[in-house]
Amino acid sequence: MKLVGVDTGGTFTDFVLFEKDNLVILKVPSTPHNPAQAVVEGIERLNAKDAEVVHGSTVATNAVLERKGARVALITNRGMEDLIEIQRQNRKRIYELCYKKPEPLVPRGLRFGIKGRIDAKGTVVEDIDAEELKVLADRVKEVADVAAISLLFCFLYPEHEVKVKEILESCGIRAFASHEILPVFREYERTSTVVLNAYVAPKMESYLKTLGEALKDSKISIMQSNGGSISVEQASSQPVRTILSGPAGGVVAAKAFGEIAGYPNLITLDMGGTSTDVSLIHQGHFQITTSYEIDGLPVGVPVIDIHTIGAGGGSIARIDEGGALKVGPESAGADPGPVCYGKGTDITVCDVNMYLGRLIPEFFLGGEMKVYPERIPAFLKPLAQKAGLSPAELALGVVTVANSNMERAIRVVSIERGYDPREHALFVFGGTGALHAAALARSLEIPRVVVPSNPGVLSALGMLMADVVKDYTLTVMQTEATTNELDSLFKELEEKAFSDMEAEGFGSPTLIRSVQCRFKGQSYELEVPYSGRYRESFKELYRKLYHWCPEDKEIEVVNLCLKAVGIRQKPELPKIPKGTGKPVPEALFGYREVHTEAGLRTVKVFLREKLLAQDVIEGPAIVVEYSSTCYIPENCKAQVDDWGNIILTVV
Repeated sequence: MKLVGVDTGGTFTDFVLFEKDNLVILKVPSTPHNPAQAVVEGIERLNAKDAEVVHGSTVATNAVLERKGARVALITNRGMEDLIEIQRQNRKRIYELCYKKPEPLVPRGLRFGIKGRIDAKGTVVEDIDAEELKVLADRVKEVADVAAISLLFCFLYPEHEVKVKEILESCGIRAFASHEILPVFREYERTSTVVLNAYVAPKMESYLKTLGEALKDSKISIMQSNGGSISVEQASSQPVRTILSGPAGGVVAAKAFGEIAGYPNLITLDMGGTSTDVSLIHQGHFQITTSYEIDGLPVGVPVIDIHTIGAGGGSIARIDEGGALKVGPESAGADPGPVCYGKGTDITVCDVNMYLGRLIPEFFLGGEMKVYPERIPAFLKPLAQKAGLSPAELALGVVTVANSNMERAIRVVSIERGYDPREHALFVFGGTGALHAAALARSLEIPRVVVPSNPGVLSALGMLMADVVKDYTLTVMQTEATTNELDSLFKELEEKAFSDMEAEGFGSPTLIRSVQCRFKGQSYELEVPYSGRYRESFKELYRKLYHWCPEDKEIEVVNLCLKAVGIRQKPELPKIPKGTGKPVPEALFGYREVHTEAGLRTVKVFLREKLLAQDVIEGPAIVVEYSSTCYIPENCKAQVDDWGNIILTVV
């Protein structure tokens, strides 16, 4: 069977083909105007139109970030129309005097309050007016493409939402109900999530339809943000679950690589062309959150806790009004791209790495993509003059600033979450990550860096390692609940999970229970694995995060969470032949002049595909391969392990 993982990025679309125990990798330039074009081109070049495809899509993400989604009409209870504009009272940037909250996706003129209300006990205070809804449907058809429905207490009693959806769809309006997307309390987050879902659904449906028609002989699954895949049908109806699908694939692959290499604690750093995604894996488990935001808008569905910043190979360097050097978040993207691509005019991180000698032009994408390093000085020198530096000093400064931005991101997912980065290995991938890894590890005192094989396409490989995963949530609000009480409530979720997974072809899925708890009277909860000692687990996590724990307060179980996992066939990671500890002569490609912090140095350049297990390389050195380049600075040693990972020991 052919398996293909596809990851659409801002600069490149990555492919990994697994067939008969062989892995084939490919990168093609992304086509932002029509992302499906690059996907189809890559699969055709791999001769894999009859494959099983798992795809990480950026369609939903880009629709939100670019504000190019559908016109959404929000149907809610009368008096609740302004909920998504009022939002929460928290101020994200407290020192910004002119701070404005993010604009809601639904303008005031497209928010409609209707009769009908169910209270918290399930009592119908006011019934739905069917005639009112039919009149409203005619108006909605004129001004909107789709409708999002969010009514009070529908997460407990969805009858009114079901009725509203039936009437709207009988009038020819595509509608999405919040209890189907996120059946939990907190009206703002639930409403925001169903609105986001409706906002991106038409684009996602159109994209998947185009892809399905072009790849009609393929079975396509879509990566979702929680680290699992879902069917095309579910991705079309619940596209909000795919907001972080690309970055999630990389974390899934990092977890698999870490397990076999003996590193259960990892900080993952995926540095691509446009952005850098950072996450944390502790004791073999990646962190899941339901508090993720995109463009300031809450996404309440479970996602891997990934922190994204605008720092990538295409990030543009500039001197601001105060004379300070800035890098990103603006990116040169795929077109025009960095200066060395041949059309760009803005110096990027990619350009300075090439100018410093750390990127080898003839090995860019394995030599398949022609680059123009000779263009760089003409654009770098004016920028250096503006900063009062030599070109080499400015280039080193750009690298330092980019590293500083990524260091702050690592601190967010580690130190701010109660984890010591020194107790983790730094797992780097993406096309550019291995160029910056050692410097980042040194500044954070991280002792080890793991650079997997083919790091530039690792997210695509992660798609093939993802199981089919579905998440279920039930709000219960139980204080000091016994396990007997909670077990009986879990049965409702488990029955639905078995039914849904059977429809996906998994008769015996693995079920993972967890609970979201808080001390009674608090506003927010923490999620812990469910067992007979869930209270103790909650207190342990509370202490880890806040360094104290009130012992006299009751614990309230807010939500029950269930994860259903269907295990899929995955590619096995092969071991590589063992060497003698010293790279064979064929592994040495040659020598290059490289600008380092200590000055100009002549360094060895090695071919990664020729390195063997146990080979040791002393820095400074460069290791080149098709999808990435690894820079090993001075006072740093690299050793290849049995699976081909380069393990950097940072002094």
